[in-house]
Amino acid sequence: MTTKTALVTGASAGIGRAFATGLAIRGYDVVLVARDGARLAELADELTRAHGIVADALPADLLTADGLAAVEARLTDADRAVDLLVNNAGFLTVGRFAELDIEPEVREVELNVVALMRLTRAALGAMEARRAGAILNMASIGAYQPAPHSATYAATKAFVHSFTNAVHEEERGSGVHVMVVCPGFTHTEIHDRAGLGRSEIPEFVWQSAEQVVDSALRDLDRRRATSIPGPINQILAAFSSVVPAGISRRIAGEFTKRMG
Repeated sequence: MTTKTALVTGASAGIGRAFATGLAIRGYDVVLVARDGARLAELADELTRAHGIVADALPADLLTADGLAAVEARLTDADRAVDLLVNNAGFLTVGRFAELDIEPEVREVELNVVALMRLTRAALGAMEARRAGAILNMASIGAYQPAPHSATYAATKAFVHSFTNAVHEEERGSGVHVMVVCPGFTHTEIHDRAGLGRSEIPEFVWQSAEQVVDSALRDLDRRRATSIPGPINQILAAFSSVVPAGISRRIAGEFTKRMG
């Protein structure tokens, strides 16, 4: 049986690392993409020893032209097919938009949206030619409504949600499956880097990265268009779709204001 290969961005920590581990357990060879080459090399060695698969570290900064080009080249390499792309790299900023430095906001759009879009396009070209493959794009439960105090982040995830669902439909019958994953509060480094307080968020709301990945891979097996890990997040997504926008926006604003 031919071994499949998955490429995971943002693989050095959090949900990306959990995806790399979960896919290695399933027998995938993995290509690990992130900026931190040392952490990637350590993870690659760990996965190879633990699961007997081939794990390659591909250090790349997706906010640079060279970094994007390197990953695009790997995705389009006909001699080393990538069967599954997990577009996980991204980051979060928190605060009133008028008070935030604009440059990190722009970089947030470039990574969460532009890089994801470019890598999706690169993967699709190769996968359509083989009439096989899958792409998982990471959004967030924040995609379902505006999020005051993390306005840019939620907007980028709304793009990912809409974009991925549209491409999912375009790929119907092509042999390529495209799915968006929308986790809620997850114990990862992204919240620490953003300086996001956790004291106002009850523990039962949180999930582990492994729980998110297990749910997403089950939904991938089921060929779903959207994966929302956990019943609480599913309820929140449904709530956002039926409550008037002005009310849900105000509730979200009060909640996120207390978290910062």
